[in-house]
Amino acid sequence: MRSIFKRKSLFPVGVLLFLLLIVACAKAPITNRTQFIILPQAFEMQLGASAYLSMLETEKVSPNKHYARVVTRVGQRIAAVSHTPNLRWRYTVFDDDRQVNAFALPGGKIGVYTGMMPVAKTDAGLATVMAHEVAHATARHGGERISLGLLLEMGSAALASAMRKKDEKTTSRVLAAYGVGSTLMVALPFSRKQEAEADRIGLIYMAKAGYDPREAIPFWERMGAAGGGSPPEFLSTHPGYRTRIKNLRRWMPEAMEYYENSEKAPNNRIVIAEKSRR
Repeated sequence: MRSIFKRKSLFPVGVLLFLLLIVACAKAPITNRTQFIILPQAFEMQLGASAYLSMLETEKVSPNKHYARVVTRVGQRIAAVSHTPNLRWRYTVFDDDRQVNAFALPGGKIGVYTGMMPVAKTDAGLATVMAHEVAHATARHGGERISLGLLLEMGSAALASAMRKKDEKTTSRVLAAYGVGSTLMVALPFSRKQEAEADRIGLIYMAKAGYDPREAIPFWERMGAAGGGSPPEFLSTHPGYRTRIKNLRRWMPEAMEYYENSEKAPNNRIVIAEKSRR
């Protein structure tokens, strides 16, 4: 009776997961990687919009109008050639010179910190950043990360349930090991894979938008120089700069084909020329 009960109790869960796999499978643009996304895109976009409004309340928006114009100009040009030009794209520059960073929220909300501008230097450098973030939004990487997190939580809950008759100390150790293992073996490698994918998709997008994709390599070299010390790659959410540049060189021939057939954009216009103008 016990084994029969277990089979009956597990059967609906197995069916549910199978149905989720059927419903949630998607394909990433350019790479055609199969994705597992549980959240409906409408809900995903709602989460992104809510997070964006929260950031507008807690972060200072830069008063630099030149920055706002150039980020919007480059972002719009790249989004127009992406696979999702009709998302509700919005581009915001946040005032923090110490943050050499940018981000994408589900649904097309892109943020760039002022600390990124001296590293970007030119339109093409900024296009590298913007295309990478547009790629994250277009490929629904945010929803994919949430889906993975839910699966890992389900695994933790199932493990805790299976060990409910064990002593507390043993259970605690096993769950801690699961947490470390799932982070090192699943979550971090998956994050690095997404980042590499955004690099590749972004390289194609910037090329299609008319920005010279070869400028992506000196940009990442500047990022590496600005980043200082970094953890070992296997402990990081992002590929190392050497790995990124090696990948970009490998993908460059494909990107150059798009660039040669594009309507050329200004590549080397200096984006920080008016930094002091407020």
